[in-house]
Amino acid sequence: MPDTTELDARRRRLLFRARHRGTKEADLLIGGFVARCIATLSDSELDELEAVLEHPDVDLADWLSGRRPVPADRDSPMLRRMAAEVAGRGMAGG
Repeated sequence: MPDTTELDARRRRLLFRARHRGTKEADLLIGGFVARCIATLSDSELDELEAVLEHPDVDLADWLSGRRPVPADRDSPMLRRMAAEVAGRGMAGG
């Protein structure tokens, strides 16, 4: 987990948004992923992350846990990366 004092303002803001989604499940799934990778994301990846964070918690939690497939019009490399990490960590529901 990065020391937030070492992160630039954009990364700190995204980390806060990811950790304070409104539901505990979303906070854990999304916030955990962002905390682990925020320090190394490129600017374009940060753009993708911002777009993912615009989706409602219910949808994100369902997509990341595998309860529902990601609709084609919402699919993105960042969302696939997040889902793969959740599945790899054994955090997916089912």
